[in-house]
Amino acid sequence: MAAVSDPVGLGAPRGPALPEPPPTRFHPVHGANIRVDLSGTRATRVESFAHGVCFSREPLAPGQVFLVEIEEKELGWCGHLRLGLTALDPASLAAVPEFSLPDLVSLGHTWVFAITRHHNRVPREGRPEAEALAPSRPPALLVEPYLCIEQFRIPRDRLVGRSRPGLYSHLLDQLYELNVLPPTARRSRLGVLFCPRPDGTADMHIVINGEDMGPSARGLPAAQPLYAVVDVFASTKSVRLVQLEYGLPSLQTLCRLVIQRSVVHRLAIDGLHLPKGLKDFCKYE
Repeated sequence: MAAVSDPVGLGAPRGPALPEPPPTRFHPVHGANIRVDLSGTRATRVESFAHGVCFSREPLAPGQVFLVEIEEKELGWCGHLRLGLTALDPASLAAVPEFSLPDLVSLGHTWVFAITRHHNRVPREGRPEAEALAPSRPPALLVEPYLCIEQFRIPRDRLVGRSRPGLYSHLLDQLYELNVLPPTARRSRLGVLFCPRPDGTADMHIVINGEDMGPSARGLPAAQPLYAVVDVFASTKSVRLVQLEYGLPSLQTLCRLVIQRSVVHRLAIDGLHLPKGLKDFCKYE
């Protein structure tokens, strides 16, 4: 796996270029009811409500966000997607547990949470509980382009969910940016990462539509490989991976941001004299 030589700079807008982490993919080891597409970037639970545990194919680099978008929901089940990290090598598992909570967690060296807004934010030892209060809302997407989590700066635009183009898509996009929709709504983007600390441990953070939920777990073994865990559970039926750019943004990304900022409604992008691929990139990403 490509290493990040200087974690402080991952995602930084300035400074020398650093090695990018490899693209994120799902591990070939997964729950019995999961089907992963040929690209390794979409995982779908094909039956029942359980046996939907998935892992990242590679351990995460420090500060690397494993980001999924909820593509499909399934009515009739209670409960939502679970997300976290594990120091267990998926390939070493005799069988993938039916549930991430409590089955996988009970194996040890695993930190997984059901996705809600703020319930899992934990204070640092010796600090007041006020530290665990919900973080303030982030500024608008294009006003503050980077999300700062401890020593990392991460481009925010791909972290935020986007609706499919339609009559009210511009209003829905504002709701995603403000993070007022339920965190497990369709098109929400949910990410997990870890931030090493000087004492050799790491903090785990969960990100919902570009907003850092704060440390969800502390004391993770930063020196051990840490894999992402996504449990496509109950009402969540299908998720896809979203790739992030940690260095300088590409020309395509810069063009997309300018176009998106300049049009009120994404359906107007169809009327622009642009290649179809760029139009689709602007509308759907």
